[in-house]
Amino acid sequence: MTMTDRYELVIIGAGSGGLAAAGFAAKLGAKVALVEKERIGGDCTWTGCVPSKALLKVAKVAHQIRTANDYGVCVEQPAVDMAKVRGYVRQAIESIYQHETPDRLGEQGIEVVMGAARFLNAHTIQVSERALSAKKFIIAIGARPFIPSVPGLPAVPYLTYEQIFENTHLPDRLIVMGAGPIGAEIAQAYQRLGSQVTLIDIGLLPREEPEVAQVMSRVFAREGIQFIKGLVTAARQEGAKIILNVAEQEFRAEMLLVAVGRAPHMAGLDLERVGVRYSPKGIPVDSKLRTNVKHIYAAGDCVTDNHQFTHLAAWQGFQAARNALLPGSSQGFSDIVPRTTFTDPEVAHVGLTETQARDKYGDTVRVTYWNIDRVDRAVCENDQEGFIKVVHKKDGSLLGATVVAKRAGEAITEFVLALDHSLKLADLAGTIHVYPTYSTPVQQLAAEVATDNFLRSLLGRVVQALISSK
Repeated sequence: MTMTDRYELVIIGAGSGGLAAAGFAAKLGAKVALVEKERIGGDCTWTGCVPSKALLKVAKVAHQIRTANDYGVCVEQPAVDMAKVRGYVRQAIESIYQHETPDRLGEQGIEVVMGAARFLNAHTIQVSERALSAKKFIIAIGARPFIPSVPGLPAVPYLTYEQIFENTHLPDRLIVMGAGPIGAEIAQAYQRLGSQVTLIDIGLLPREEPEVAQVMSRVFAREGIQFIKGLVTAARQEGAKIILNVAEQEFRAEMLLVAVGRAPHMAGLDLERVGVRYSPKGIPVDSKLRTNVKHIYAAGDCVTDNHQFTHLAAWQGFQAARNALLPGSSQGFSDIVPRTTFTDPEVAHVGLTETQARDKYGDTVRVTYWNIDRVDRAVCENDQEGFIKVVHKKDGSLLGATVVAKRAGEAITEFVLALDHSLKLADLAGTIHVYPTYSTPVQQLAAEVATDNFLRSLLGRVVQALISSK
């Protein structure tokens, strides 16, 4: 007879959401089990954030060598050894993973249980030969690559982000289906490493402000990436070549990356047995991250219509654990969710886009836009393409911001904090910033808006009149 181990909280999935939930629960002193069927760390550690940023670093080094003559540094053209590149990527993964091993988690009071979980009843799951019972559960199983229904695609040897970082061959030509964050990052990386890349989608980073596509189109074209606007209608293989059709055009390459999005993978949990509702889009939850079965929570990429970001999954994992274990409850969703695409330049955004803001607030919306050449640090860095776009109200209340620059992912954080604490641009203007940095223009832009607002006010007009009368 199988013995049942009892816990206060069992978390299914050891990605960023599950790790955050388990860590918080353990700090509270709860008896917690963290169940994972594949690898601790999830997509972020093994096939997402960590390996992609390591690959982008290598690609940037190659690009800097190729463009070194522009700065008066004479060097030979680089030769790329993809086996060594993979070694560097693996080294980065292992460096991150060493903080997430079962032993390290055990030291924190988290019991790691490796194996696939399935519900036996509302309070018990089966993992291999073990039965685990808990008062509360959190499902944080993440998502998997979405594969579109393109005729012929199943017969073509394509890669997704789950395989691309293990590649040891630099193809002469690479086709990337999907120009969202994953597709754009990998396309630029491989182009810089030495492949000829064709990027196919209906738009380049289509979720972003329209000015983003304008900038990134110029950057990609300058670096040699061929962007094709459209959707793939058919795929086939002829010898070593993969051939894709977009309308009447054909495109050939030795390697194909499919990067058109991600979708929750719900199979195997037996959620039907306990009555938890779900669909191909994920698990619906309420504002507290509870499923329709109130002692079972869900967080991160497996939640219906959720933003699929590592940082959001971790935040929701924390909130779900807090709501499962402590009195009262906290909101599991936020309107302030920043994002960054780590192309070069980076593309970072938080809050409302201009279109969203005008739809919601109408004529009260104002937009302040600075080209990157107004940023002194960017000029010194030869950061040729980019901008800062701030969407705000007449009174300087911040609604959203987009930064396109080499360090946009860092620069956006100031806007995130401002939105989170309901600060106005005048508040940012009054804070001393280090010069020259990529945060300096945040203060300068804010000061410009705050000054203009003051001068348009009654008091400002009176001050101007007094000064002019002297």
